[in-house]
Amino acid sequence: MRKLIRFIFRIVWSFFILSILWVLIYIWFDVPATPLMGIRKLQSEKKYTIEHQWVPLSAISKNLQLAVIYSEDQRFMEHQGFDKKAIEKVILAHKSGKRLRGASTISQQTAKNVFLWGDRSWIRKGLETYFTFLIEFFWSKERILEVYLNSIEMGNGIYGAEKASQFWFHKSALDLNKEEAAAIASILPNPRKYMANPPSQYIQKRKKWILKQMQNHGQLIVPK
Repeated sequence: MRKLIRFIFRIVWSFFILSILWVLIYIWFDVPATPLMGIRKLQSEKKYTIEHQWVPLSAISKNLQLAVIYSEDQRFMEHQGFDKKAIEKVILAHKSGKRLRGASTISQQTAKNVFLWGDRSWIRKGLETYFTFLIEFFWSKERILEVYLNSIEMGNGIYGAEKASQFWFHKSALDLNKEEAAAIASILPNPRKYMANPPSQYIQKRKKWILKQMQNHGQLIVPK
């Protein structure tokens, strides 16, 4: 029993050290690929091409930065990884009989995309919480947003802002206007189902809502 306890302790301690080192490495180095990219490739029965190009946050339009913040996580600059107000609203809505929806912040989504897989198990959710805490502790908000915008799925086989901008609007991420940025942000709930260009009626409605949020709140929320 003592040997088993020591073995488990070593495993846990090793994971703790390695996970911190993993997070620290990505402070200075770009994320070359994510687990989701590999999973999508393995799951695809046909030839699956991954389109991914890392660019610094300074090469991504402020319009897109604003659009994803206001569509995905409006308190991104205020919380420490978890939006308690959003979680409370979800719980209250669920208790009243409404369908349970997610309340993941940009930080949580970044932790999941970069370090984990995409199922909904309690183990994965626990690890997501752990990695969210780590990146909020070690990374700046600017770095979290940069990694997020370079890693998330923005189309079928399309990952990151630069390739998404080129695919949907044939221009660089830096040159996206407000309409185009809102269109890309509007498909993030399901980027393999929805199209940013041309948008469906549902995406057009979401895009208008995002543009309204951008207009009402301005640009103060975006990290310098």
